[in-house]
Amino acid sequence: MHGPFDGIMPPMRALTYHGDKTVRLEQVPDPAILEPGDAIVRVEVCAVCGSDLHVYHGRERGLDRGCVMGHEFVGEIVALGSAPGGLSEGDRVLSPFTTNCGDCYFCRIGLTSRCVSGELFGWVQEGRGLQGGQAEYVRVPLAGSTLVSILDGVDDNAALLLGDVFSTGWFCAEQAALQPGSVCAVVGCGPVGLCAVIAAGEMKAGRIFALDRVPERLALAERFGALAVNIEQDDPVAVVREATAGRGADAVLEIVGSAAAHRVAMDLVRPGGTLSVVGVHSEDAFSFSPAEAYDKNLTYRVGRCPARRLASELLPLVRRRNFDFAAILSHRLALDDGVEAYRIFDEKLDGCIKISLIP
Repeated sequence: MHGPFDGIMPPMRALTYHGDKTVRLEQVPDPAILEPGDAIVRVEVCAVCGSDLHVYHGRERGLDRGCVMGHEFVGEIVALGSAPGGLSEGDRVLSPFTTNCGDCYFCRIGLTSRCVSGELFGWVQEGRGLQGGQAEYVRVPLAGSTLVSILDGVDDNAALLLGDVFSTGWFCAEQAALQPGSVCAVVGCGPVGLCAVIAAGEMKAGRIFALDRVPERLALAERFGALAVNIEQDDPVAVVREATAGRGADAVLEIVGSAAAHRVAMDLVRPGGTLSVVGVHSEDAFSFSPAEAYDKNLTYRVGRCPARRLASELLPLVRRRNFDFAAILSHRLALDDGVEAYRIFDEKLDGCIKISLIP
């Protein structure tokens, strides 16, 4: 089938994967309607995510060369299949990072990240999968149950972060079962960690300790209500224990997805506390033993954020509270500068926290 723009415009531009630390801006074929439930979205803003760096550095393998990168995008529907599912051309929409059928057992219980028909944007392996959103246009299967119409008063920054980063930070706090007055530690103050700080504050955590080594990120965590702990200057375990009569944190939110972060998170949590993990791990083993978990009566919760559920649930809150998401999206670049954007984001240059890209 042909794309909706054949004969009108040249092939679209997109950022594509070509091996470790190699992303290219290329012309690629326009997306096309392939199934009745498909939509084509013209991307108005997309972003580079920390999990894109797992592929960029080769920590996750299997992606086909030439695959369009990215899973965070906001835009306008410009074409629909014959079963639009309540959507209309011209709708302004955000997308979670995976597609969702809306009808399987997991979608019905709210664990949309485990939809039996779900696919991750920006992951094509051996010719199968979905092209990503770091492009001018993107095909969205199961569009009626995947895309979320954006409420008036919600700007592009908020809508973009709802599709992944804010929803994931909120989920990390949610699965930690934070109670009013809880002592919480957030390990890692990248974009998701900063959103976890916001979420913990909204859940009325008493004290929120934010751990990182990047001064700009720590300063922003403080602006969002956390107590900043620079791990290159202070021992975070000692800081948290001193503040809690030696117990440790009631809940620890581990955002980074590394063995070192996992280890310090375990050391921070008190006996009977909860360790909530949304960092994407690629190690073969835990950094602590089953015996250590037993000896702490640890509650351990981990997994991929159900972004479709949370994006819809959090949309009214985001409109009402008007969080300073523009501060998290520290850099705004053209899609044409996407290769440089990956380098800036990877090396944390120029105080970079997160980069949005404008096609």
